[in-house]
Amino acid sequence: MEADERPTKLQKLSCDQSDDENENPHDDLAPVMTGAIDPNEDTLGSPLSTEAAHDIANCSHDQREQSGDVPASMSKTQWKKLQRQQKWEAGRDLRKVKRKEKLIARKERKRAAREVSDGNSVQGNNNNLADMAHQRRLRSVLLPVTFILDCCFDDLMVDKERISLASQLSRCYSDNSRALYRSHMVISSFDKLLKDRFDTTLRKAHKGWKGVRFMQEDFVHAATMAKNWMEPPKGGKMQGLLEAWTNAKPEDGEIVYLTGDSPDTLTELKPYSSYIIGGLVDKNRHKGICYKTAVERGIKTAKLPIGDYMEMSSRFVLTTNHVVEIMLKWLESGDWGEAFLQVMPKRKGGVLKRRVSQDAEKDEKDGETASSDEDEDQDPAPDEIPADPIEAS
Repeated sequence: MEADERPTKLQKLSCDQSDDENENPHDDLAPVMTGAIDPNEDTLGSPLSTEAAHDIANCSHDQREQSGDVPASMSKTQWKKLQRQQKWEAGRDLRKVKRKEKLIARKERKRAAREVSDGNSVQGNNNNLADMAHQRRLRSVLLPVTFILDCCFDDLMVDKERISLASQLSRCYSDNSRALYRSHMVISSFDKLLKDRFDTTLRKAHKGWKGVRFMQEDFVHAATMAKNWMEPPKGGKMQGLLEAWTNAKPEDGEIVYLTGDSPDTLTELKPYSSYIIGGLVDKNRHKGICYKTAVERGIKTAKLPIGDYMEMSSRFVLTTNHVVEIMLKWLESGDWGEAFLQVMPKRKGGVLKRRVSQDAEKDEKDGETASSDEDEDQDPAPDEIPADPIEAS
């Protein structure tokens, strides 16, 4: 079919189009879409001002937030997580005020209780215990021992695990500062996202930690520097269990990376030594990584003697703060078993092996007693039954 013979499409005209507009033949050439609005004009046909356009953009953004629309750059789960995190951060100041109010109220209640029961001996004993605990914190002794928390595994953790590690580091500082015998403490490889969390979300609370050193260098550099920090007389006192090391010298100290994958077992803590603890929360995804890291750097490794003292119903993996607390308890008592028993979470079902053996001996004795009682209660054998006196006669 020739082009001249083809039917020509008729342009659809709006019902309210004026005759004046129809008179212009060039207006019919432009395509018309019903319901379309020129972005540069409002509903009245006048151009939009910059402020009006900005208001419309803000309105659509607010409506998107209220309706829960997810941005194209993230998933719905990430969007919800971001919303929860922003809400949590927004209420930080309010939670701080509430904690302070609760602390003041608790102190007021204790003060009122002391005034009411001033002559009560029980209350007096409680006050004495509180005073003893306070005095104990005041007489905390610094020993020439260093705990290094290795945080070089920052890239291997997700946000939730990194948050957990930050809490564990805070607990390590708290336990060490309140211990009867405390150690030098270093947090090495302190950079990247973990440092950002302390600087932003935690508002640089670590700046007020006394006796803790933060460095971006790795644990090897920290252990080298620790040799100078532990030198007498300012490096610590040889008290408690370390008094037995009368001939110990700073050059005799050793560097040990504590990991459960090590074939060697730690039996005691030595003066002028540095003990490295891996700062990693990975839910056992990266097995043996601490051991491999230490071996690659030529550092001696060892594991805590958990298997020698405890019967566990679950795996032996401990958190960073648990390892620190166990070693602090050992420095105080010198008994690994009691240190494990005090620190181990109840959910792990840990029981001292000597108690297990005692229970086994008790059960064995009870079994022997029960068997003897059963023998006494049994009927005599047929040959041992006495004859009936009537039949015998």
